[in-house]
Amino acid sequence: MTDSVTPAAPLAEDSTAAAPAPQKTKKAGPAKPDVFPVLEKLAALYPKHFGAEFLPLKRGIFQDLQTLHPDAFEQELLRAALAFHTRSTRYLTAVASGLPRYDLQGEVAEPMAPEHVHHALVEVFRRRQVRTQEDLRPKLVARMVRAMEVSGLAPGAYADLVRSKDEAANAALEVARAEVEARAAKNEALQRAFQASGKTAAEFADMYGLDAAAMRRLQASQAAVNA
Repeated sequence: MTDSVTPAAPLAEDSTAAAPAPQKTKKAGPAKPDVFPVLEKLAALYPKHFGAEFLPLKRGIFQDLQTLHPDAFEQELLRAALAFHTRSTRYLTAVASGLPRYDLQGEVAEPMAPEHVHHALVEVFRRRQVRTQEDLRPKLVARMVRAMEVSGLAPGAYADLVRSKDEAANAALEVARAEVEARAAKNEALQRAFQASGKTAAEFADMYGLDAAAMRRLQASQAAVNA
């Protein structure tokens, strides 16, 4: 006698389980304005400022453009274009170089503030570092040293002015500060030695192994002290 097995009845289809999970829809944010036509128009009007090379712009340039070209630019588009332009690496590189700020006529309007030079320098090196395996900190410190020396500020005052919440940048700043202070101390010692030596500039340079550029800097420092 054979066993007869009644086949199990098929499970009823669960339409809820079989339905695909609902997809969450992202809310569309406001569309970013198309700033490139505005930038092209600015480059045509002011090629020295917005062309192949960038010049740092004076503060208040937005108002100047609105005054000179009241019907040429929509206000919000112009504002967005200038923000895009001044955040670009090319523009920040120009600021980091220490160039002064220029007006639309191409005349120097004001010197670049030391803190603006410093923060542009840090940002440019931050962007470059993410694209290379090379450690760029030594080059950043060297650039900070030059910026500190040409600022006309004492190293401590400069550091207090430009210090930020970026701990890595602050660490590089302290290395630069120490180097500038060491150079200043060495220069002061050389000045005293030169003054007491009774030697000519050429004789003193030969005695201490100073090149012509170092001797000129020493003499300029001495002249400033005696002024």
